[in-house]
Parts: sequence; C-alpha cells; structure tokens
Amino acid sequence: MARRYAITAVGNAILDLLRDALPKEEFGTLPFPLYQTADLQKGLTGEGVGLYLYRIGVNGTRRNQPPRVDANGKRYRPSLPLDLYYLLVPWAASAERQQLLLGWAMRVLENTPILPPGLLNQHGPRHDVFAANETVELVCDPLSLQDLTNLWEALKPTVSLTVAYVARMVALDSDVEMADAPLVQSRGLDAGKGPLL
Repeated sequence: MARRYAITAVGNAILDLLRDALPKEEFGTLPFPLYQTADLQKGLTGEGVGLYLYRIGVNGTRRNQPPRVDANGKRYRPSLPLDLYYLLVPWAASAERQQLLLGWAMRVLENTPILPPGLLNQHGPRHDVFAANETVELVCDPLSLQDLTNLWEALKPTVSLTVAYVARMVALDSDVEMADAPLVQSRGLDAGKGPLL
C-alpha cells in the first residue's frame, strides 16, 4: 500500500532510527537532516549526521510483478519496486569526532537491517504509508572509489566522509484499477471461409 509518500518515509525512518539510538551522554543533541545537493555543496558546519538520496533505481529482480489485489478483490496495476541509494554523511569539527559519529551510525544501522512498518510509518506526512506486512531492507553498499569520486565531483567544493547504503524493495503501489473482462466461455472457428489446401 506504499504510495508516493514511501520515498520520504524511508529517509525519515532511517534518520528516526539514528535519532532514537543516539547516546546523548556522549554526543549531546544532534541534528539528523535529509540533504539535497545544494546543502552538501555549500558545506556543513557544527555536528550531526545526515542522509543524502543520490540515486533511485527500479529493482530489476522484481520488476515484473503480478497485479496488486486489495482486500476486496480489486486488481490494480503492479507495484513499482524501487531501490533507494543513500549516502550517510556525518560531520563534525574534528576528523576524530566525525569518524566516531560514522562508526556509531553504521553500527546502529547494521543492528536494524529490516525497517518495520511501525518505524516506516512513525514520522511522515501520513501514518499509513506502509501496510502491516511491508518492510524495507537496508544494506551497506560501498561505492567503488571511481563512483565515489564521480559523485563528489558533482558536489564540489565540499568533500566529506560518507558511507553508502541501499534501501531495497520500496514498492510504490498504483491506484489505477485494472478492469476485469468476463472469462471466455466458448470459441468459434469458421473454416469454410478460408482457402482450400
């Protein structure tokens, strides 16, 4: 049942997971923003951990799905399975503090590789974006040095310490109902009108 709000809900859920797990006695209160390219280009100040959605792709292994059927038996166009590619971006005044934040954040995300619907629906524009049986898998997905260089080339002048993650199988459901035609009961064949062999 995830629709257009799903992409935003996943990003917010990842940041909520980090925000809730933050050891305040060690780090104090930190911001956990969603970034756009312009945010990273102008540079980061202070301390915090942010998330940058740099790419969205259609999941090729689940591309051809059957129509979605709701509880009333209505059929809808198949869901669009997406993979969301993120950069986790910690920032701090010192390299040591930045690395400490990154290590902590990676450990928290590794502890919760499956994002449940309760977390996904917690803070978003709607609280029913994901159905009770829908989850999203979050996996660390390191970029090659070339891919990382290409990405940071586009984000000049600021280059920061980052790690890449992918949120797999975020299914965007369709509201377009598929019309059901009646089943074929019989078929007629008129062989008398064709050419004789």
